[in-house]
Amino acid sequence: MDEMTLAIATAFWLGFLTSISPCPLATNIAAISFVGRRVGSVPLVLGAGLLYTLGRTLTYTLLGILLVKGLLAAPELSHALQKYMNLIMGPLLILVAMVLLRLITLPSTSGGIGEKLRKRVEKLGILGAVLLGIVFALSLCPTSAALFFGSLLPLAVKFESGFLLPTVYGVATGLPVLLFAFMLAFGANKIGKAYNKITIFEKWAQKITGVIFLLVGIYFTVTVTLGIKL
Repeated sequence: MDEMTLAIATAFWLGFLTSISPCPLATNIAAISFVGRRVGSVPLVLGAGLLYTLGRTLTYTLLGILLVKGLLAAPELSHALQKYMNLIMGPLLILVAMVLLRLITLPSTSGGIGEKLRKRVEKLGILGAVLLGIVFALSLCPTSAALFFGSLLPLAVKFESGFLLPTVYGVATGLPVLLFAFMLAFGANKIGKAYNKITIFEKWAQKITGVIFLLVGIYFTVTVTLGIKL
């Protein structure tokens, strides 16, 4: 497996982990409730799920393009990033790992839908799913902020990939809504069981990822940042 393929797989995993983390999962549930109002029409249910994912993907793609291109546009800054990115990757991974393992608690933000937004979404009909995807993608919770800015963005800068990696990340963040939209369309009674399984899986996935990030971060910090040969 080459480095770019591994980077794409990592971006996908980071996006999926973001999507099943408590705060983003809550916003996804709000989106699912919007999608659920269209139960009875399979195309509308699936369409709303796809449009919500599209909204999230477009948001992260645009953020990736703006941030990565902006960071690499200035010659001096670009040179500094290319020179020091490997040096700071280890400490960054350790910080992200500490957030995932709940060793560091960051201030949380509300993931609820405001009354004005709810009414606007209702007026837009099925197209409101796109607006939900955009708004919820921008409502970064501590875990999603750590994963996006602390892991995905440095990875995208390292590979100079402002489009592909953020897009893969964005698609992965919408997967639970696509899954639940499919269940709503073809078997709504299965949603409760699926949600419980995802919640259990999220706890283990976050801990395992946190441990892996911590170990890799320590290794990078010792061997690359500090230059100690093991």
